[in-house]
Amino acid sequence: MNRTILLVTVIAAAVMELIDTSIVNVALSHMSGNLGATLEDTSWVITSYAIANVIIIPITGFLTTKLGRRNYYIGSIIAFTFFSFMCGQASNIWVLVAFRFLQGIGGGALLSVSQAIVYELFPKEKLNVASALFGIGVFIGPTIGPTLGGYITEFYSWPWIFYINIPIGITAASVCYSLLHEPLIKQTAGKVDWLGIFLLATGVGSLQTVLERGEVDDWFDANYIVCLSVMAFFGLLLFIWWELRTKTPVVNLRVLRSKNLSVAAILTFVSGIGLFSSVFLTPVFSQRLLNFTPSQTGLLLLPGALLAIGGLIISARLLQRGISPVVMITTGMLLFMLFSWQMSRLSLDANASDITVSLIWRAIGLAVITVPLASLAVSSLEPKDIPQGAALNNMMRQLGGSFGLAIVNTYLTQRNAVHRSDLVANITTDNPLAVKRLADYTNSFISKGAGLLEAKGKALRLIDMNVTRQSSLMSFDDAYLLIGLVFLLSLPILLLASGRKGKPVQVALSDH
Repeated sequence: MNRTILLVTVIAAAVMELIDTSIVNVALSHMSGNLGATLEDTSWVITSYAIANVIIIPITGFLTTKLGRRNYYIGSIIAFTFFSFMCGQASNIWVLVAFRFLQGIGGGALLSVSQAIVYELFPKEKLNVASALFGIGVFIGPTIGPTLGGYITEFYSWPWIFYINIPIGITAASVCYSLLHEPLIKQTAGKVDWLGIFLLATGVGSLQTVLERGEVDDWFDANYIVCLSVMAFFGLLLFIWWELRTKTPVVNLRVLRSKNLSVAAILTFVSGIGLFSSVFLTPVFSQRLLNFTPSQTGLLLLPGALLAIGGLIISARLLQRGISPVVMITTGMLLFMLFSWQMSRLSLDANASDITVSLIWRAIGLAVITVPLASLAVSSLEPKDIPQGAALNNMMRQLGGSFGLAIVNTYLTQRNAVHRSDLVANITTDNPLAVKRLADYTNSFISKGAGLLEAKGKALRLIDMNVTRQSSLMSFDDAYLLIGLVFLLSLPILLLASGRKGKPVQVALSDH
């Protein structure tokens, strides 16, 4: 019974952390108005959390060793909960951004350490089931975040987006204080790698900021984006050089000698692009172009999310029966490509069922990918290296999400401009269809009592509105195809994974 309670608790903690990566997205305009800030400044609420997450996740293995897993994990839950409360109390946008960053620092352990605990609670022969259970949180967290945030903002107020974490955090900390113990395999903490920590924070923090803010500030037209790009490049280059050189690295990059971990990390990066980009694109597409409400949008995602839970459990059982993880990952990626292709073919007349069916393919595809990737990542690691391998893999998912959102946002803007220019070029007096459409609109407004000049003005505005909507639709279609293309191009990487077909991938942990 205690094992089950602890299992549910640590998964809930991971879900809570992942929900917070996307729950504020739909509340930015409310925060902006309430705090008297511009929407551009308010978007730092998302950026600061993402930066903190990406910095802290890869060093959770080091902090676990240095502070003790139990102390670090419980302390992180308390920090996450406390700073969630402080976020809700903030009366100034920059105070909120600061507390949001600290909340992200506290939340770093709630992903990688939770995963390590879940693995430890299962015997070796059932570790694929552990991957499935943890995968439920990884998949559902970012998916329901915008829906939950929209509901809370619509019926309560934006501070409750943060206050909702308080009872969950208090419960999780209390349960872990009573039931969580140190792992059987302990490691001695070496000297603190302060230079490694500094270089990691500089490189990854700068990169994350560039990805989050680049599209907003026209990329390299902004001087600070140029400076941060240079800092990211040299910071990460020096970080890799130093970590491979020092005897006590804060991030043990040597674990990437494992071919399976390297392959899994790359594909986890790709799955992060698909997971976070699709969660961003679909709600915006549904609400901006099809005029769906936040609650209607949430219902679009629900069937797929429910089926994904079954898909995660089934995929774990298939791994147990010896199905090759390479075959399963390939199947999942093909299903996600089917989702991308179907979404790219939708029109402005699309209904809820059209989108829901496509989202089901997305959900099942990502579910089939998640468990084999998690198993593949740690399949050839020594027990002492599993926390570090899991942390690096989780960081790649978060970075993939950031890259995906940056690429998609920029691509949408560029393709929208191209399509609008192409469409406007066809609206001329030499085009009989355009002339007829303008005349029909003008006559329609005249029949409703408008004068000739007024009717022509309204007709032109209506045509412009239609062009805007159509160019937006075409840019979304292109964005969905782009994500599918990324998945297609990454498929050959699977050929590098080791392991025979029919041999289940298992993690070598100590028996309990």
